[in-house]
Amino acid sequence: MVSARLQALGAAIVDTDVIAHALTAPGGAAMPAIEEQFGPDFVTAEGALDRARMRAVVFATPDARRRLEAILHPMIRSATEADARRAAGRAPYVVLVIPLLVESGNWRTRVARVLVVDCSDATQIERVQRRSNLDERAVRDIVAQQATRQQRLAAADDVVVNETDLQSLATRVERLHHLYSRLAAARRH
Repeated sequence: MVSARLQALGAAIVDTDVIAHALTAPGGAAMPAIEEQFGPDFVTAEGALDRARMRAVVFATPDARRRLEAILHPMIRSATEADARRAAGRAPYVVLVIPLLVESGNWRTRVARVLVVDCSDATQIERVQRRSNLDERAVRDIVAQQATRQQRLAAADDVVVNETDLQSLATRVERLHHLYSRLAAARRH
């Protein structure tokens, strides 16, 4: 909702989840390396990453997670930077949507500001369950391996609480859009 609203207001959006999904779709650039590293059992008949199988392995085995990240993170970073460069000329500012910003290293040094979209742990778990069709235990296991809410908030320059009605959320996002537009204009001059 927040990135879609910023985009509707004129920001360019580069979403690292979209990039990751493209890299692991049938014919995706990461698939040969993933198959070589993990074997054909992690590739669907269509040639995409078997997400359920990979999720089970990477959350159970830290080494598997590191090997997958070693393949994906450089590719995601490169594609994100290329997309952001292309988008920079056609929008007042570019928003990088990075769900695992705190966990994934040095993104903070590559951006001017960090916006955290925050909600309670209960809301986060419920939303992930609904979006991913995973049971509560599986979602809790995933969330436990991510940065804590406090860590995300500590990394933030700006916070939007996504627990209220859509109008309140839209109003807050509109204020941020004006701020980001002014800041970007000041940097250009």
